[in-house]
Amino acid sequence: MAKKDPSELSVEERLKTLYQLQTALSSIDEKRMLRGELPLEVQDLEDEIEGLTTRVEKITGEIADYQRAIAQKKGEIADAQASVERYKAQLDEVKNNREYDTLSKEIEFQTLEIELCNKKIREANNKIADKEQEKANSEALIAERQGDLEVKKNELEEIMEETRVEEEKLKEQVKTLEAKIEGRLLTSFKRIRKNARNGLGIVYVQRDACGGCFNKIPPQRQLDIKMHKKIIVCEYCGRIMIDPELAGVKIDKATGATEEKKGRAKRTIRKSSNSKKTTDASDME
Repeated sequence: MAKKDPSELSVEERLKTLYQLQTALSSIDEKRMLRGELPLEVQDLEDEIEGLTTRVEKITGEIADYQRAIAQKKGEIADAQASVERYKAQLDEVKNNREYDTLSKEIEFQTLEIELCNKKIREANNKIADKEQEKANSEALIAERQGDLEVKKNELEEIMEETRVEEEKLKEQVKTLEAKIEGRLLTSFKRIRKNARNGLGIVYVQRDACGGCFNKIPPQRQLDIKMHKKIIVCEYCGRIMIDPELAGVKIDKATGATEEKKGRAKRTIRKSSNSKKTTDASDME
């Protein structure tokens, strides 16, 4: 049997398919909500561990720099000590006071250089000790965060494993339904759903009001919705509207309340906007 072109579907078929798509997407959203903040917590821990690892690498590099500086200063000390020994030996061979004073000043200068180098070495060793402590603290924190990450990942994996099969089936259902919907209409639906706080892009009429924002719908507009002749959007929230019957919802004649056959659907009340949106989405037909 040849596959029916999405553009050949009647408005009623389009609306019914859209509502089925919305139902499948809402089910996926509910399963993802079961994960709560776990995905974000896992991502935050991974980012923190990456930052701490980078910090440890930086500290390791700084320690290596201090160690190289110490080695250099030790070399300068050895050179200065050799110069002092050489100048002291030359003192025994001086012929006048001027040579003696010159050698004495050189010995004093090299001695000061040795003291300065020793001071720099002590300072570098103190900084190395501080950096080693900072590195140890960071490594301990990494180990702690790694433990937390493993716990969070295991929790997330358990939740995902429980819903994985059903979620995959729903995703396949979404693909099948999307293939039946005309491109422009699907794009518009996705845009509406993305902007909706509760993720509902298409809703049915409940107690003479929009099922998304709960603003009252005039009787004539309700009649237009029931006729299924064109796609109509809420003038307040912009959601596509259908009548309960098309959504597979039964109406309690005593109270006028609507109830889905497969359980009552939760809806989030959204405040109406002062500026009215386009009333008829005829371009989505």
